[in-house]
Amino acid sequence: MVNEQESESSALGRLWSLVRRRKIAVIVLALALGLTFLVVSHIIHPPEQRFNGRFRGGGGGFRRNGNNNNPDQAVAVSTATVSMGDIQIRIPALGTITPLATVTVRSQISGQLQKIAFKEGQLVKQGEFLAQIDPRPYEASLAQAQGTLRKDQSLLADARLDLKRFEELIKEDSVAQQQLDTQRALVEQYEGTIEADQAQIKTAQLNLAYCHITSPVTGRIGLRQVDEGNYVTPGDANGIAVVTQLQPITAIFAIPEDNVGPIMQRLRSGAQLRVEAYDRGNANKLAVGKLVTVDNQIDVTTGTVKLRAQFDNQDSALFPNQFVNIQLLQDTLRDQILMPTAAVHRGAPNGVNSTFVYRIKDDSTAAVVPVKLGVADGETVGVLSGVSVGDVVVTEGGDRLRDGAQVELPANTPVHSAPKEAAATGGKHRGNGGFRRGSGVNSFRPR
Repeated sequence: MVNEQESESSALGRLWSLVRRRKIAVIVLALALGLTFLVVSHIIHPPEQRFNGRFRGGGGGFRRNGNNNNPDQAVAVSTATVSMGDIQIRIPALGTITPLATVTVRSQISGQLQKIAFKEGQLVKQGEFLAQIDPRPYEASLAQAQGTLRKDQSLLADARLDLKRFEELIKEDSVAQQQLDTQRALVEQYEGTIEADQAQIKTAQLNLAYCHITSPVTGRIGLRQVDEGNYVTPGDANGIAVVTQLQPITAIFAIPEDNVGPIMQRLRSGAQLRVEAYDRGNANKLAVGKLVTVDNQIDVTTGTVKLRAQFDNQDSALFPNQFVNIQLLQDTLRDQILMPTAAVHRGAPNGVNSTFVYRIKDDSTAAVVPVKLGVADGETVGVLSGVSVGDVVVTEGGDRLRDGAQVELPANTPVHSAPKEAAATGGKHRGNGGFRRGSGVNSFRPR
């Protein structure tokens, strides 16, 4: 009886243990299924699609329910007002800074270099002392030439006295005519010798002056090519140093041959064309000068002609052989219809390839208007037809617009292409016009 009870208790324990393990397995399986469902649901249905109260930022403003293709939704844009003003016709070119004078200082005589009186990189003036060559051999040559002259002068004086005696004696028929003629020839011979001696003296004086080397031009002297104590000659290829004129300085640049006619016409009328030099990145203006000359022929290989512009270069911003970007002001057009270049689009909104703008109508809708463009200057472009002064055109956000689309002009619309300096001061304009913040419409003001 006891054994039967123990066997029954053992069977019940095993059954309860089995049920408990199955219960734990079911719970674990349920948790795994629930976690899998949550992961799959999150992937298929992101949170922003499950909540209608969540906002999403569109390209041109705020849209509810994630609907980015609502044609009735207003698009936030930036605008500018078409205005009247002046625009400059500029010809861009690549140039090289070229000094008006680059002189290699060489010795004109042979001798030992005794002294160098300049420092490398020094600014020197014309006639300033640079170097000294040993003058002693040339001082001796000068003294020798002067001595020879005195000797020949004495011989000439004696010959002239004899000639005077013979001229008196010939009257008395005391000497032969041949002897008189010989004496006259001797006097002329000594006179020629005197002239040669005087030339020798001048040569010796000139050589002595060459011992004192001075700067031929005003400019900046470069690295010295020879040290003190060396024997220099006129045939030395490198010379002693190179002096480069810096003020004024010029730039050589080439323009297309199509621009030669208008430029020559302006020069013949007496106009002085303004030239601006910019750095390699075309970001910083280095100097402002004027056009001084045009080459006399066109390069047939490139179809360009070379021009030379001159700059005062008082601040030494331009350096010889420096690469610069040139802006040649050909002319200024007065009373032109102007707008920002950012307002111009190119495409075929009506099935025809053209340039067009989005003009804002009174009902705050955008209309596609084809335009014919004129001269462009930086961020400003002239308009020949299509818009009128006072029209409001879209400068930012046009890529999200269509003909007849509703636009939104919030007060905090970003200013079109405003420089950082202008943005920090409330949108003040500079350069080729600017934009002024106010009521969602940016007033475009040309130069």
